[in-house]
Amino acid sequence: MAIASKNITPPDRVEVKRALLSVSDKTGLIDFAKALVSHGIELVSTGGTRKAIADAGLPVLDISEVTGFPEIMDGRVKTLHPSVHGGLLAVRNDPDHVAAMEEHNIVGIDLVVVNLYPFEEVVARGEDEATTIENIDIGGPAMVRASAKNHGHVAIVTDAGDYDEVLAALNANNGATDLALRKQLALRAFRRTASYDAMIANWMVGVIDDDGFGRHDALGGTLALSMRYGENPHQNASLYLTGDKRPGAATAKLIQGKALSYNNINDTDAAFELVSEFSSDKPAVAIIKHANPCGVATGDSLLDAYGRAFDCDRTSAFGGIVALNQTLDAEAAEAILGVFTEVVIAPSISQEARELFEKKPNIRLLETGMLADPRAAGFTLKTIAGGYLKQNRDAAVVDDMDLRCVTKREPTPQEMADLIFAFRVAKHVKSNAIVYARDGATVGIGAGQMSRVDSSRIAARKAIDAAEAMGIDEPMTKGSAVASDAFFPFADGLLAAASAGATCVIQPGGSMRDDDVIAAADEHNIAMVLTGNRHFRH
Repeated sequence: MAIASKNITPPDRVEVKRALLSVSDKTGLIDFAKALVSHGIELVSTGGTRKAIADAGLPVLDISEVTGFPEIMDGRVKTLHPSVHGGLLAVRNDPDHVAAMEEHNIVGIDLVVVNLYPFEEVVARGEDEATTIENIDIGGPAMVRASAKNHGHVAIVTDAGDYDEVLAALNANNGATDLALRKQLALRAFRRTASYDAMIANWMVGVIDDDGFGRHDALGGTLALSMRYGENPHQNASLYLTGDKRPGAATAKLIQGKALSYNNINDTDAAFELVSEFSSDKPAVAIIKHANPCGVATGDSLLDAYGRAFDCDRTSAFGGIVALNQTLDAEAAEAILGVFTEVVIAPSISQEARELFEKKPNIRLLETGMLADPRAAGFTLKTIAGGYLKQNRDAAVVDDMDLRCVTKREPTPQEMADLIFAFRVAKHVKSNAIVYARDGATVGIGAGQMSRVDSSRIAARKAIDAAEAMGIDEPMTKGSAVASDAFFPFADGLLAAASAGATCVIQPGGSMRDDDVIAAADEHNIAMVLTGNRHFRH
C-alpha cells in the first residue's frame, strides 16, 4: 500500500546551517569546505574526509559527535544512525517532524556532499572478490537517496563538478539554496545511485556465472562524451560508459582528430568488431559505411589488405571508417590518407604513422590496445517503445562451427578458405546479407534488403561496378565464394549467385526447401557447405 503524502509545500530558499561531507574523491574538497565555512556553515564529516578538513585548519565535527556512537566494523557502520538520517529526512515545515527532532535532539542537515566508494575503479583494476565487495558503498548511497528524497529541504552533491554551482547559489542567496537547484541535484543523485547499483549488479552476474536475464535488469552508465547531435541534427546524443572494458570505439584512446559523433562511434564500433574476427597473425582491414562493410580483405601486409578492401567498393569507401587488426604502419597510413576517411581504428599505431596523420589533424585516429575477443560473452541492447530487448552478443565464430558439405561436389581447399572468409564477414553485414569473396577479399556485398535475391543482385552489381573502376573486363564474382547470413528459402537466391559466377556457397541451412536448393546447386556444379548457425543482424 502506498504511503500517503501530507502535501506540505517545500520552501524555495533553505538556509544552509549544517553540511555533512563524506567523500572518497577529495578533488576540490578543501576549497569547497573553506567556502562553506565562510558562509558560517557548520561542517560534519567522517573518517579520512574529516581528517583532511581538520588538517587544513577548518572546524569540523566528527560524525560520532553527532551520533554519540563510534564508527565500528572497519568503518562499515558510521552514518547509518537516526541522528544522521533523521537530520536528512525531516520535513522542516511539518510540525510532527519538528517535534520528533526536538524530542530526540536531532539537528537538521541542509547540505550533503557524498561521492561513493570507487567501486567502478576497483573492478576496472581487476581486484579480487573480497576487495571489490569492501568497495560496495552502503552508507553513502543511503545518505544520497535520503537527501535526494528530501530535496525540498536538503541539497545533495554527488560530484565535485557541482561544487561551483552550489557555491554560486549560496553566494547569490545569502547562504541559501533554491528549490530548482535542489531538484536538479536530486535528479543527478538518483541517477548516480542507480548507475552505481547497476554496475554492482552486473559485476555480480559475472561473479556467480548468472545468465544475465533475471527478473529485474540493471542498466547504468557514466557520461563520457556529450555530442553536438545524434544520428540527425535534431536529435540530442551522448556516450555513456558501462564499465565494460571490451576494446572498441567507446574505450579507445583518441590520438587525434575532431570529437567523435554519434554516427562515428556507431560505425567505428561495427568496423572494429568485424576486423577483430581476424587473428592478428595475418593482416586484415575492414572499411565500413553506415555500419555495413563496403570492403574487407586480408593480405600480405596492411597496405595490401587495405588496397584489396578498397577495391571492393571504391565509391562507398569515400568518407568511411577503416579498421585494422595489426599495428598501423606508415605504408598503410599513407594509402589511407590518400582517400577521404572519417575514422581510423587499430590496436596500436606506429610513431611514423602518427606523424603522417598529424598532417591531416581532423581525421579521427583511435588506438584500442588490443583486438576484441569475438568469442567473449556479453550483451547487446535495443530500445523499443516501453522497454528494451536484451540478448547475448553473437559470439558464434565460423571456425568453431561443424561445417558440412551437402552437395555432390566438395569445395576445393581455396574455395573452403574463401567460404569461411565470406561467412566471417557476413556475420557483420545487416540482414539480408550476401557476401561474395575471392582470395581472401570481398568482391561484392549486398546488405539489408527485404529479399535475399535482391541482396544477391546488389552484391553482383557492385562487383561489376568495382571491375569497371579497376579497368577489369570481368567482375570478380567469377569463380568466387558466396555467403548468406541465413538460409536460402528458395533456390532463386542461389541461382542469382550462380549467374554472378560463384562456384561455391556457404549458408546456415534449415529451410523446408533445403533439398530444392541443394538440387539447384548440384545442377550448376556448385559446392555447398552448411554451417548450422545463422547470423541475423538487424
